[in-house]
Amino acid sequence: MRPYRDCIIGFDSAWTDKPGAPGAICAILVDRRGARHFVTPRMATFRQALAFIDETGAQAERCLVALDQPTIVPNASGMRPAERVAASLVSWLGGGVQPANRGKLGMFDDAAPLWPFLKALDAVEDPEGARRARSGRFLIEVFPALAVASLEAGFLGRRLGPRYNPARRKTFRMDDWTRLVAALATYGARDGIDGLAGFVAELATPSAPRKADQDRLDAALCAIIGLEWLLGPRERSIMIGDLASGYIVAPAAPQARQRLEEAAARYGVPVDGRPARPASTA
Repeated sequence: MRPYRDCIIGFDSAWTDKPGAPGAICAILVDRRGARHFVTPRMATFRQALAFIDETGAQAERCLVALDQPTIVPNASGMRPAERVAASLVSWLGGGVQPANRGKLGMFDDAAPLWPFLKALDAVEDPEGARRARSGRFLIEVFPALAVASLEAGFLGRRLGPRYNPARRKTFRMDDWTRLVAALATYGARDGIDGLAGFVAELATPSAPRKADQDRLDAALCAIIGLEWLLGPRERSIMIGDLASGYIVAPAAPQARQRLEEAAARYGVPVDGRPARPASTA
């Protein structure tokens, strides 16, 4: 019998596979009593991420990889339908959504490193099935920028989304960084994630966070999104889109859910596996 019941991997892949600009990966391990243990984020290329997933995931009966990168990209150009819906909320928060399409060389073209990574990962991409399963390796696509406003109410409002990427010096706000790190600490304390407090304290220390710090923060957010999806109440999360045109899983506070469902109706995009409801004509 494996020592853990569940392993939730958070992987911020950075979309490409440049050795000088790796992504970051971490994990939350859940034992058979429900106790949660945080494995601190580390920088990782796709190859290193596979090794981490194999080693860490092997300790649990069920493993869910929450990947911050589009995994189903059939469109040659433009945005996927799920991204149009996500953009409606992210734009209101003051941010933007990078479109995923096969024209993005190095990211989603036939030679992009994502595809051999997914093949080697050999995970079942069935978000709802992952919740029902007791064992196996599963994959979901997540988007931290869509999730943060539902994890911290102070970020949920017009142009209130956090600007926490230190590589964007003109828009980075240290106060947003501090508030987001504090929100992560609050979530960890609420859900009893052992070891998360130490990582949060490390993030709170730098007076000038680096891009690598943000990547590791995003990896932790990916893991928390995956934890919410796998073990939290279903109504606290949302799945936008489908397994044909692409989808995104995220936590969804009531106000965020309402905006996303309204946008889904406008664009004709499924939500939570249900066909899009007709847009109101009132």
